[in-house]
Amino acid sequence: MPDGFHEEEVLGKAYDGRLMRRLLSYLRPYRRTVFFALIAIFFYGILQAVPPYLLKIEVDRYLDPTHRSPIPHFLGRLLSPKPAVGIAELAFGFFLPTVLLTFILQFAQTLAMQMVGQRVMYDLRKQIFSHLQRLEMSYFDRNPVGRMVTRVTADVDVLNDLFASGVVAIFGDFFTLLSILAVMLSLSWKLALLTFTVLPLIALVTGAFRKAVRESYRRIRIAIARINAYLQEHITGMSVVQLFNHEEKSFEEFERINRSHMEAFKDSIMAYGLFYPAVEFLGVLAIAIIIYYGGGMAMLGTLTVGTAIAFIQYSQRFFRPIQDLSDKYNILQSAMASSERIFKLLDTPTGIHDPVQPRPLASPQGRVEFRQVSFAYRDPHRVIENVSFTIEPGETVAVVGHTGAGKTTLTSLLLRFYDIQEGRILFDGEDISQLRLRDLRRNFAVVLQDPFLFSGTIASNIRLGTETITDAQVGEAARRVNLLDFIESLPEGFEERVRERGATLSVGQKQLIAFARALAHDPRVLILDEATSSVDSETESQIREGLRGLLENRTALIIAHRLSTIQSASKIIVMHKGHLREMGTHQELLARRGIYYKLYQLQYKDQERASVSVVAPALQADPEPQSASS
Repeated sequence: MPDGFHEEEVLGKAYDGRLMRRLLSYLRPYRRTVFFALIAIFFYGILQAVPPYLLKIEVDRYLDPTHRSPIPHFLGRLLSPKPAVGIAELAFGFFLPTVLLTFILQFAQTLAMQMVGQRVMYDLRKQIFSHLQRLEMSYFDRNPVGRMVTRVTADVDVLNDLFASGVVAIFGDFFTLLSILAVMLSLSWKLALLTFTVLPLIALVTGAFRKAVRESYRRIRIAIARINAYLQEHITGMSVVQLFNHEEKSFEEFERINRSHMEAFKDSIMAYGLFYPAVEFLGVLAIAIIIYYGGGMAMLGTLTVGTAIAFIQYSQRFFRPIQDLSDKYNILQSAMASSERIFKLLDTPTGIHDPVQPRPLASPQGRVEFRQVSFAYRDPHRVIENVSFTIEPGETVAVVGHTGAGKTTLTSLLLRFYDIQEGRILFDGEDISQLRLRDLRRNFAVVLQDPFLFSGTIASNIRLGTETITDAQVGEAARRVNLLDFIESLPEGFEERVRERGATLSVGQKQLIAFARALAHDPRVLILDEATSSVDSETESQIREGLRGLLENRTALIIAHRLSTIQSASKIIVMHKGHLREMGTHQELLARRGIYYKLYQLQYKDQERASVSVVAPALQADPEPQSASS
């Protein structure tokens, strides 16, 4: 089974005291509401025993002329000896108020705990999302997005079930059982013990039910995880699926995964379909015992008819909470598993955090220095080894090299997405590990090869939540990257809606928006990671022209594969297999005839061959006209 589903497979204990104590700590801010719900459910449980007892009094006092059973003294003083009047007093003076009060208490408890459940969900999701924002990039490298989304959505929903209809409601079921049990034993302990003879059978049925549902729930959870992962992957890659005519095979694979979910759910339905009728049957069996033995005791005069009728109602009310407790057992078990996964995420340490005593950055200049820096994503395979260089303020430095040479890793280390194993990285003479992350990163703007746009508007994607950026600055940034004409041609202009990941925009347009975003934030250091790879040559030339003024007195770090775009850089760094091999200007590196020279020659030959491959067919299709003499 894929690793991504191993966590979903674990069910955990039905009850874990350590996890439960931690979960209950989320109720602390709402302890008054929870206390109110507990009081309401306590009296609700007690009142469940009242209506059958009132019926017993009615039958024994007014409907059974052969036996006038004693009733509590305070009721005797309140009730009239006349049957018609007494029945009316019982119905409207006691029974109806009891039912209304039961309704009010149940409504109050349900409303209170539903509100608490929603507030706990709100708090938990805030905490999880806040923690995710503080985790280092290596965590997201190791964990799929679908798993983290499941933690924030499905697992938190399970905990809402626990708080809203589990924790307090379990106490309600126990209060109901205890109150009914006490009244039944006080009325006739012999008949009560005879009624409870079906409890061992109910215990066996409940145990079998829990075992079956436990297994089916495990399979349902795994199937849902697989469905989510499969949908996310194939919807994202739908163009590839359609391009290679893979629709039928994809559908067959999805049908297989979907069927496993259906089969697991059918097993769950079968378990519930057998459990509830089985408990109902055992409840009817208890009633049959009451009718047989209770009726005989009534005929012998050792039991009143009203007591026998009350026992029938009590038995019906007694087995209903048992059914509910079985359901709540499954809620509790699922909540334990979900809480274990949530707390595992929340307990993941934030490897990259602010120092205890951060160094201030009063007036940043944009000086960057790497001193013998070494780094490995996973030991012992180092992707950067003993790299040292300096970028002075206002200097434009380019980094080139083969794929996998460690170029992008340099920028990730500079922004402290990862912490280095050896060496030091300095910004304006201060070790970046001694700076606040916010203070460090606010001095940088990055344009990546694969730009990311958020749902919203074009303006919001350029501003990116920085309210100090004015509309005029947004428009100026768009103008400088040659994006203003395109935006003004849109119906809503800068307020044009951007769909998820910029689905309605071309790759080049998304990259221009990312460029405008970087310029609008006016950084001290501008990092361009293959930033112009998705725009045409004319637009790239216009962007470079617009950047020329911006880069004055500003540090720039440019990562590029196309060497023609970085020839004017004041310094070029050549990376090869994680090592800094060469450094100098374009002309100096060509004169050395080293790695840079070979890269330049390879690109020049590739461009030359590409030109020949385009021109040659054209010449063959349109040959020169021959002279008449030939």
